[in-house]
This record gives sequence, C-alpha cells and structure tokens, in this order.
Amino acid sequence: MGMSVGGRADEIKSEPNVIPMIDVMLVLLIIFMIVTPVITAGFQAVMPQAKNLADRPEEDNDVILGIDIDGNYYLDPGSGEIHPIDPDSLGSFLTRIYEVRTRDRILYFRADAALEYGYVEDAMDVARKSGVRVLAAITDAKRDPRRGR
Repeated sequence: MGMSVGGRADEIKSEPNVIPMIDVMLVLLIIFMIVTPVITAGFQAVMPQAKNLADRPEEDNDVILGIDIDGNYYLDPGSGEIHPIDPDSLGSFLTRIYEVRTRDRILYFRADAALEYGYVEDAMDVARKSGVRVLAAITDAKRDPRRGR
C-alpha cells in the first residue's frame, strides 16, 4: 500500500498500486519461459518394451493388424496367412470378420516403432467403427543381455 508523506490525511491518491500486477506478470513470464520450449519440442510416443511372465503363442483365430514404416497395412484374419490390405478397404474387411464373432472381438495390433502415430490413430478409429471392442498392442520383448535373448 502506498503512503504519502505530507499533505492532508483525507486526500485520495490517484496513482495505481502496480506492485501486485508486476508480481503476477513476473510469475507469468517465468511460466511461459519454462513451458514454451516444452511445447515447441513436441512429444514423442514410443511403444514400451514388454516383458511377458509367460509366453503366449498366437492362436489360430487371433486377428492381427500390422502397419509397416511406409504406412502399408497387413492383416492376418486368423488363418495364419498375412494379406496386404488397402487402407480404404480395411474398414469393410474388418467389419466382415467381426460381424460373425459374438464373443471374441479383439484385434491385435503391431506397428513399426518408427511409424508416425497418425497412422496408428487412423487404424484404431477404423477398427472401432468396424466392431472391434478390444485393441491389444503387440510389442517386442526386451532383450536380456545376461541370457542373450
């Protein structure tokens, strides 16, 4: 609060008290100085390396969708044979597979580690619209340097 020396006691000061405003502005400046480099650097999402407690081999009826580094789709409809799929026909192909399934509506998903996340997100949206209820990511197992695997 400001205090004037001299003059009348009932005189009203016409100048604003800017100290609280300066404090707020300095705090905002510090926040923006810290946050701006984080925003411009972006966020890199990487699939985790998995360590399974027990090996689970792929079953015959598991539907697996794969995307390579170029964004090409590959589908194993549960027969063990991998087919390249056009991205435009992926939805209709998945719909045909999952409309006859009553219990198991799981899609196992495998993507290249260097693939842009936009491709993964598009494939997940198409899968959800096609009747998939559970999306499971297939990851590579961690290498144990002591065991050589």
